[in-house]
Amino acid sequence: MYYQEADKYGGATEDPFADSSAMSFSDVSIRAGFIRKVYSILLCQLAVTISFICFFLYCEPVKHYALTHPGLFYGALAVTFVTMIAMACCEGVRRQFPTNLIFLTLFTICEGYLLGAVSSVYDKDEVLMAAGITTVVVLAITIFAFQTKYDFTMMGGFLFVALIVLICFGFLAIIFHNRVVNIVYASLGALLFALYLVYDTQIMMGGGKMYAISPEEYIFAALNLYLDIINMFLYILQLVSAASGSK
Repeated sequence: MYYQEADKYGGATEDPFADSSAMSFSDVSIRAGFIRKVYSILLCQLAVTISFICFFLYCEPVKHYALTHPGLFYGALAVTFVTMIAMACCEGVRRQFPTNLIFLTLFTICEGYLLGAVSSVYDKDEVLMAAGITTVVVLAITIFAFQTKYDFTMMGGFLFVALIVLICFGFLAIIFHNRVVNIVYASLGALLFALYLVYDTQIMMGGGKMYAISPEEYIFAALNLYLDIINMFLYILQLVSAASGSK
């Protein structure tokens, strides 16, 4: 979903998949190597994120220190935002080694800290349940995206409009705060990012789809998938918490 964020904040210098005929890479070995690289980066990002969440859940001193020093949270939020925009909008940042890995590492560490801090305010069982559900859903969606013949890359405009609607609904959910509204909002959010995961997976795959990402954009592709997964996790966590009545 990140290329749309780039447009939102001013646009990338070059659309990584504006021309599907130029950008698609039909060579099987090139595409397979690209996919391996993307998933290797993604697994490292998820490992760092899970480590932060576990530290916050099971190490009380870490949790207490973070809760009593909110400046760290806002600092991590600022770094996350800056690195995210830089990678989304600047082709040189996300393509040039080692600059791309430095920015991605900073983003992942700060995002992991934020997710750990957010998870610490929920019950441990709820976090574990949400993580388990997210894992199963991600695996199922990934298999589906690779196997289905339907081209989800055509749905970019629809998904972006749905994202804007979800954001507006989120503001209404804050105003009209109740359990039913929270459940509906979290369910729609989880569904939307599940669709985004299918969309971004197919864009990464290439191979005859209407849109395909350039093989040079492995950081961009990994970032898209990572954001889809963590957003889905957060909405599922909110859904589990609302359904249990604890939030």
